[in-house]
Amino acid sequence: MPFTLFHMGPGLAVKAVGGRHFSLMVFGVSQIAIDLEPLVRIIRGDLVGHGFTHTYLGATVVALASIAIGRPICQTVLRDWTLEPPSAFLSWVLEPRHISWPTAIGSAFVGTYSHVALDSLMHADMRPLSSFSETNALLYAVALGPIHLGCVLSGLLGVLVLFTRFARQRPRADRSR
Repeated sequence: MPFTLFHMGPGLAVKAVGGRHFSLMVFGVSQIAIDLEPLVRIIRGDLVGHGFTHTYLGATVVALASIAIGRPICQTVLRDWTLEPPSAFLSWVLEPRHISWPTAIGSAFVGTYSHVALDSLMHADMRPLSSFSETNALLYAVALGPIHLGCVLSGLLGVLVLFTRFARQRPRADRSR
């Protein structure tokens, strides 16, 4: 799934559960970073689209890079970004404006490892345990339609939970507006 929003669905669900302990932005950076290799391979016309970055070893390297590069970039964006028009919900979701190291680490690793797991279900060129095994035991364990539906539904559920939590936590004065 290079450069698809399907991977963000599970991220939204984790954000709904993890709250401020999960950075959807660092998660998103890790999604983009892990798919840079397939993008280059597609542009070059390679027969194999998913290489090193789509192994768990490669996902570890990508997660570490996403932490080192993504955390400062995401914090700068959060600090300097002004929502126009203002949105109380988006401001609430984006808080806190500081991404702690544990939050960045967890978000990046959830991002890269979930990416490899999902892609392992559908891409025949995946070797997620490469260096240890050249097989892909997850390939076709779930049909493509249910995978995409699960990603979309997890995203919708995540947004619903986030909005419900937001509505419950808003001060009463804000609700009367």
